[in-house]
Amino acid sequence: MNTSLTVQAAVLDAPGGLLSLQTLELEAPRDHEIRVRVVASGVCHTDIAVMGRPFPVDRPIVLGHEGAGVVESVGRAVTKVRPGDRVVMSYNFCGACPSCLARAPSYCHYFFGSNFLGQRADGSTALSRQDGPVRHHFFGQSSFATHCLCTERNVVKVPDSVPDALFEILGPLGCGMQTGAGAIVNVLRPGLGESVVVFGTGAVGLAGIMAAHAIGAGPVIAVDRVRSRLDLALEIGATHTLLADGQTDLAAEIRKICPHGANVSLDTTAVSSVLRQAIDCLGPLGRCGFVGGAPLGSTLEVDVRDMMLHGKSLRGIVEGDSNADVFIPELIRMQAQGRFPFEKLVRRYPLSEIQAAIDDSRAGRTIKPVVMMPG
Repeated sequence: MNTSLTVQAAVLDAPGGLLSLQTLELEAPRDHEIRVRVVASGVCHTDIAVMGRPFPVDRPIVLGHEGAGVVESVGRAVTKVRPGDRVVMSYNFCGACPSCLARAPSYCHYFFGSNFLGQRADGSTALSRQDGPVRHHFFGQSSFATHCLCTERNVVKVPDSVPDALFEILGPLGCGMQTGAGAIVNVLRPGLGESVVVFGTGAVGLAGIMAAHAIGAGPVIAVDRVRSRLDLALEIGATHTLLADGQTDLAAEIRKICPHGANVSLDTTAVSSVLRQAIDCLGPLGRCGFVGGAPLGSTLEVDVRDMMLHGKSLRGIVEGDSNADVFIPELIRMQAQGRFPFEKLVRRYPLSEIQAAIDDSRAGRTIKPVVMMPG
């Protein structure tokens, strides 16, 4: 019989505060829910951004949305996985709105409520402590904890062939990696020998670079302010790098490599001035995609005549337009073939050092922190 469970979790008690490890009570899974013993969870910039923003619901929350773990128990209606299965958890969606029914779940009409409110649709939450409820269900998982609940919609079974050492760092495939890789593979779709420029070489941008290289695009140009990240970009698939030093005319430098302009560009910085550069560097019929959480009310000024006369297109992208059940196994296969070496971006931290992982990510010392759960 499923029962509640005492868990350890990193709790954010107030916006702008630090995470603290606390002992909480996790409810038993309901009929459509799955309890997962979390092995590890990636730290994403979305987690970090949410830490500094006003709470949409006035109670503490457990963040984390790039979890990998082992199924411990399932609700009565669950058929997709069973206890003992290894899984990766991805973003949540309602499954019933027009976007979900059109197989575009990353554009779910209820994406905000399903992922950011930290509660079930009925307003309840699975976590609590002595002084009251603690919000759970962040991106349908809240994986900064030793155990969490998810559902069949946002859980992906990991193939048995995956070794344990790799399995424990698969969590980032559930968000950051599938966002960058999916932006290239699923949306922008450069053809063989088509040029790709990626602005920003954090985890998302580097995932896009690996994907572009893997599918035969080229040249692949990485743009960033940090030389060490550009060096890593060359190691995993970039053919050229450009240092964004604030003085270089990046569009002009890109045209030295791609005389007719780039075929594809991807902006991962969420900075409007950089996105404008990503558009300006394109040639005729060029495609620009952008990801990342720009501040509410951000605006972009474009040269409308240039966009029209040259047939340029601009596309916002959420979660790489990915169907996680299909795309995450594809990324795992690519890694096994040596074409998506995302493990080179990862640094492990114990749960007790989760705040250090966040600080290192903010400071650019670590590209993709992965927090390991005790045991």
